[in-house]
Amino acid sequence: MKSILLVLLLGAVTQPNFNAIAKALNSGNATELSRHFDESLEVAVLENEDFYDRSEAQEVVAGFFSSNKPKSFKLMHQGTAKNNGSKYGIGNLQTSSGTFRVYFYLKGDKIQELRIEKE
Repeated sequence: MKSILLVLLLGAVTQPNFNAIAKALNSGNATELSRHFDESLEVAVLENEDFYDRSEAQEVVAGFFSSNKPKSFKLMHQGTAKNNGSKYGIGNLQTSSGTFRVYFYLKGDKIQELRIEKE
Protein backbone atom coordinates (compact mmCIF):
# COMPACT_ATOMS: atom_id res chain seq x y z
CA MET A 1 0.00 0.00 0.00
CA LYS A 2 2.82 2.40 0.85
CA SER A 3 4.50 1.73 -2.51
CA ILE A 4 1.27 2.55 -4.38
CA LEU A 5 0.97 5.86 -2.53
CA LEU A 6 4.60 6.67 -3.26
CA VAL A 7 4.13 5.98 -6.99
CA LEU A 8 1.03 8.19 -7.07
CA LEU A 9 2.79 10.97 -5.19
CA LEU A 10 5.86 10.85 -7.44
CA GLY A 11 3.63 10.86 -10.52
CA ALA A 12 1.87 13.99 -9.26
CA VAL A 13 5.19 15.71 -8.57
CA THR A 14 6.65 14.97 -12.02
CA GLN A 15 3.52 15.88 -14.01
CA PRO A 16 3.82 19.23 -15.75
CA ASN A 17 1.71 21.91 -14.15
CA PHE A 18 -0.63 22.77 -17.01
CA ASN A 19 -2.70 24.98 -14.70
CA ALA A 20 0.29 27.16 -13.79
CA ILE A 21 1.29 27.50 -17.45
CA ALA A 22 -2.30 28.38 -18.42
CA LYS A 23 -2.50 30.93 -15.59
CA ALA A 24 0.73 32.63 -16.76
CA LEU A 25 -0.58 32.77 -20.34
CA ASN A 26 -3.96 34.05 -19.16
CA SER A 27 -2.38 36.92 -17.25
CA GLY A 28 0.33 37.65 -19.82
CA ASN A 29 3.03 37.10 -17.22
CA ALA A 30 6.20 36.26 -19.17
CA THR A 31 8.27 36.02 -15.98
CA GLU A 32 5.98 33.40 -14.47
CA LEU A 33 5.76 31.53 -17.77
CA SER A 34 9.56 31.47 -18.08
CA ARG A 35 9.78 29.53 -14.80
CA HIS A 36 8.47 26.59 -16.84
CA PHE A 37 11.03 27.04 -19.66
CA ASP A 38 13.94 24.68 -20.09
CA GLU A 39 17.45 26.20 -20.15
CA SER A 40 17.06 26.57 -23.92
CA LEU A 41 13.96 26.16 -26.05
CA GLU A 42 12.47 26.79 -29.45
CA VAL A 43 10.12 29.76 -29.56
CA ALA A 44 7.96 30.64 -32.55
CA VAL A 45 5.96 33.84 -32.24
CA LEU A 46 4.02 34.62 -35.40
CA GLU A 47 6.63 34.59 -38.21
CA ASN A 48 9.71 34.67 -35.95
CA GLU A 49 11.15 31.31 -34.93
CA ASP A 50 14.45 30.56 -33.24
CA PHE A 51 16.17 28.79 -30.35
CA TYR A 52 16.71 30.93 -27.26
CA ASP A 53 18.04 30.56 -23.77
CA ARG A 54 15.49 31.02 -20.99
CA SER A 55 16.03 34.78 -20.49
CA GLU A 56 15.97 35.55 -24.23
CA ALA A 57 12.79 33.51 -24.65
CA GLN A 58 11.21 35.43 -21.76
CA GLU A 59 12.00 38.71 -23.54
CA VAL A 60 10.48 37.47 -26.81
CA VAL A 61 7.27 36.39 -25.04
CA ALA A 62 7.15 39.64 -23.01
CA GLY A 63 7.40 41.59 -26.27
CA PHE A 64 4.50 39.64 -27.71
CA PHE A 65 2.41 40.23 -24.56
CA SER A 66 3.27 43.94 -24.69
CA SER A 67 1.87 44.24 -28.23
CA ASN A 68 -1.01 41.81 -27.64
CA LYS A 69 -2.47 42.27 -24.15
CA PRO A 70 -3.90 38.91 -23.02
CA LYS A 71 -7.56 38.87 -22.04
CA SER A 72 -7.97 35.12 -21.48
CA PHE A 73 -6.40 31.76 -22.19
CA LYS A 74 -8.29 28.52 -22.49
CA LEU A 75 -6.43 25.21 -22.58
CA MET A 76 -8.25 23.15 -25.22
CA HIS A 77 -6.14 19.96 -25.34
CA GLN A 78 -3.43 18.37 -23.29
CA GLY A 79 -1.84 14.98 -23.47
CA THR A 80 1.16 12.75 -23.90
CA ALA A 81 2.94 12.12 -27.18
CA LYS A 82 2.95 8.42 -28.06
CA ASN A 83 6.46 8.29 -29.50
CA ASN A 84 8.54 9.79 -26.68
CA GLY A 85 6.32 10.44 -23.68
CA SER A 86 6.61 14.20 -23.91
CA LYS A 87 3.61 16.28 -22.84
CA TYR A 88 1.80 18.91 -24.85
CA GLY A 89 -0.83 21.58 -24.41
CA ILE A 90 -2.83 23.48 -27.01
CA GLY A 91 -5.02 26.45 -26.25
CA ASN A 92 -6.56 29.70 -27.43
CA LEU A 93 -5.19 33.02 -26.24
CA GLN A 94 -7.64 35.90 -26.55
CA THR A 95 -5.80 39.23 -26.73
CA SER A 96 -6.50 42.89 -27.40
CA SER A 97 -5.53 42.30 -31.03
CA GLY A 98 -7.26 38.99 -31.71
CA THR A 99 -7.11 35.29 -30.99
CA PHE A 100 -3.92 33.24 -31.13
CA ARG A 101 -3.35 29.50 -30.97
CA VAL A 102 -0.70 28.52 -28.42
CA TYR A 103 1.15 25.20 -28.50
CA PHE A 104 3.67 24.10 -25.88
CA TYR A 105 5.66 20.90 -25.65
CA LEU A 106 7.31 19.68 -22.48
CA LYS A 107 9.87 17.07 -21.57
CA GLY A 108 9.54 16.31 -17.92
CA ASP A 109 8.11 19.51 -16.49
CA LYS A 110 10.01 22.00 -18.69
CA ILE A 111 8.78 23.68 -21.87
CA GLN A 112 10.99 22.67 -24.81
CA GLU A 113 8.96 24.43 -27.49
CA LEU A 114 6.45 27.29 -27.45
CA ARG A 115 4.48 28.40 -30.50
CA ILE A 116 2.08 31.34 -30.79
CA GLU A 117 0.26 31.57 -34.11
CA LYS A 118 -2.48 33.86 -35.38
CA GLU A 119 -5.80 32.03 -35.37
